[in-house]
Amino acid sequence: MFTGIVEDIGQIAYIRKDKVCIRSGLTDIKSGESLLVDGVCLTVSEIIGGYRFVMDIGLETFKKTALIKLRPGSYVNLERAMTLSKRIGGHLVYGHIMAVGKVISSKLSGNTKVIAIRAERDFINKLVEKGSVAVNGVSLTVNETGKDYFKVGIIPETLKRTNLNKITSSSLVNLEADMLEMRR
Repeated sequence: MFTGIVEDIGQIAYIRKDKVCIRSGLTDIKSGESLLVDGVCLTVSEIIGGYRFVMDIGLETFKKTALIKLRPGSYVNLERAMTLSKRIGGHLVYGHIMAVGKVISSKLSGNTKVIAIRAERDFINKLVEKGSVAVNGVSLTVNETGKDYFKVGIIPETLKRTNLNKITSSSLVNLEADMLEMRR
């Protein structure tokens, strides 16, 4: 489990349908460790030189997440699994992607970047306004929901510490509703 608070922004060294290699400033990563990569829970299978790690990607994961859009040089949000002694600054994030959304608008409102994301109605129906949602693994508050979209606001500190600052209209994003809050 994760908290949705990004620890590092990694860069894709290479990606295939079965593996991804990421450069990162995270230290002490170990083989077998779970890592949240843009909201997707993956397992480290190899460490290269202490600053790059390789993870296997199952075909189902590759097909059903926005990982399929990544290319060498793409930036990804990274978070290590939480420990029982770690504060939960966001919400409980499982790393099991429920939907891939498409950004339909992104604009500044004061110091906040407001993005609207189109997603399947089934996913939207699980969201609770003022509840939590993970977008590319980042814990955010749902500001508004519509029939086929929802909006979140991203504060400057979150923009600085995540790859959400690179989101534009038509970007694909990994989505996970907060399982403790979601409507059934």
